[in-house]
Amino acid sequence: MKVCIVGAGSIGATIGAKLSAAGGHVSLIARGTHLEAIRRHGLQLVDRAGTASGTFRLEASAEPSDFGPQELVVIALKAHSLAAMLPRLSPLLGPRTAVLTAINGLPWWYFYRSGGPYEGRRLRSLDPDGVLEAALDCACVIGGVVHLAAEVLQPGQVQHTAGRRLIIGEPDGSDSERVRAIRAALTAAGFDCETSRQIRRDIWSKLIGNLSFNPVAALTGYRMDQICSDAEVLDVIRAVLGEGIEVAARLGVRIGMTPDQRIDVARQLGAARISMLQDLEQRRPLELAAIVGVVIELAELTGVSVPSTRTLHALVQARVRALGIPT
Repeated sequence: MKVCIVGAGSIGATIGAKLSAAGGHVSLIARGTHLEAIRRHGLQLVDRAGTASGTFRLEASAEPSDFGPQELVVIALKAHSLAAMLPRLSPLLGPRTAVLTAINGLPWWYFYRSGGPYEGRRLRSLDPDGVLEAALDCACVIGGVVHLAAEVLQPGQVQHTAGRRLIIGEPDGSDSERVRAIRAALTAAGFDCETSRQIRRDIWSKLIGNLSFNPVAALTGYRMDQICSDAEVLDVIRAVLGEGIEVAARLGVRIGMTPDQRIDVARQLGAARISMLQDLEQRRPLELAAIVGVVIELAELTGVSVPSTRTLHALVQARVRALGIPT
């Protein structure tokens, strides 16, 4: 399979390296010193959760126009980088190209082919000016949910810390040939990949964890295991999880787990350093809109009170301002 990874950071580079190890033709879109290191020394993967450690000599560029049409494009960008990149992806897209969104938070296409009263609605917290909606035909899109932890150790070197589970699915819930082909490729690459007929439920199951654990990690500096070992902090986590579950329910999504069951899922990541904490420590923009702001927007839309979520959002925003981190 010919694959381009758009956003070869921790998650994207891990997926790309493992697909390459399994025989895929993989190219990378990266930037800055990370791109320079990959070009000079190759992409180095330290695989703590599998057996694919090694150095991968992959084509890499900052420009999608350097590569031709792909069978699969994996978007592994931070949410705030999407508006600048999506309009540049057309050189990668052929008539049968699938675009897998491996992003944190709620995707901008959430209400595409969703059915119900909000069909086609644009989320202002994610795509206020309609840039994303205009840049990519949502018919290309495959939903993705990533349950793994990874980290860029230094430019050109990525560590896969924990987790191998990937979930993919069509926005309309159909069982398509392209989803089956992508699953086969990811499974061959060593991921525990499953297809879903309810990808929005799976997105929400991860989102409520990010909604609660990410802001708490950014405020406390805790790793996942430290959060899960602090009884008072877990009370905050439970409150936010409960609010997220209620918002999802108002949208017709039954997550099917309690707050404590979702905490048990998080415990499986062990001592992982959560992405929002990594971004804060590196003084990079945080994915607050896609993880927290959009849930507040949907709470307003559906009439759900989310006081704990609003409190966390306000505190993390204040922390970002105090550190001078761009928004």
